[in-house]
Amino acid sequence: MNFYMIFGRKHFYLLILNIVLLGSFQASSQKFHSLEGRWDLEMEFEGKTEPSWLEVRHSGHETLIGRFVFAFGSARPVSEIKIDDNNFSFSIPKQWEPAGKHMLFEGSIEGDILKGTMNYTDGSIVKWRGTRAPKLSHTENPDWGEPISLFNGKDLTGWHADGENQWLVKNGILTSPKQGANLISTEKFSDFKLHVEFRYPEGSNSGIYLRGRYEVQIADNKGLEPMDIYFGGIYGFLEPNQNAAKNAGEWQSYDITLIGRRVTIVANGKTIINDQTIPGITGGALDSKEGEPGSFMIQGDHGPVEFRKFEVTTTKY
Repeated sequence: MNFYMIFGRKHFYLLILNIVLLGSFQASSQKFHSLEGRWDLEMEFEGKTEPSWLEVRHSGHETLIGRFVFAFGSARPVSEIKIDDNNFSFSIPKQWEPAGKHMLFEGSIEGDILKGTMNYTDGSIVKWRGTRAPKLSHTENPDWGEPISLFNGKDLTGWHADGENQWLVKNGILTSPKQGANLISTEKFSDFKLHVEFRYPEGSNSGIYLRGRYEVQIADNKGLEPMDIYFGGIYGFLEPNQNAAKNAGEWQSYDITLIGRRVTIVANGKTIINDQTIPGITGGALDSKEGEPGSFMIQGDHGPVEFRKFEVTTTKY
């Protein structure tokens, strides 16, 4: 017995046609657009080159959606990216930007280069350019060196402020007593393990930027449900599995391992993020050059914070 005997010739050809059409539909529904992926951007914003980031991906059969990170704030969703050949556009509402209209992005893609403009909330036009974000290799169980202290307990040797400096060393403790400049390490790093011990007063907010690009949040969030913008989160991207924060005023610790894009964070002895991928830079990053080594940056432009240890262990390769 065969399909002809079961269905007859007419129904057999209809069955074959449906199979062909279904295969064609599935192929078309999975069509990849060259814009898809992650992009490291640079924007000429308010007289400076500011880092930014864009992710584009499929949603359903043909809609493109995404995420966007500006020079400040957290990653924000893009509900639809409109495509016209090699040109694209999308808009997003303001987050921490000044009052005004939604921001409108227009751009084009040429190979692995993006370029275009952003119409800011105040109506000004910002030019930007982007390249495809690099793949960062991950080495399992690397050979680690010996830990080194980036803070000598005496002064700011090995560090510099990105503005008018308010940081000081008092009784062996690195202190930012008030809102002011961020503090940046002179030395740059690729893969590493970091051990830090810190404390902050009630209501304060700070953070540590890994390679100067990925912020691990430090904030007075004890008792709150864990979120990516709270204590221990990779700001706007990775949510801790629990809130391990202690009371404000107590000494606390992070042990952070970053290899390629994969990060593990142990906060106060509890593993809160385990070998997760950081998609891209977070708001406030020093730059968007993800393929290069980067400095540590301690956020000082939000609130007071203190450190008594800042130890780094690098790989031997």
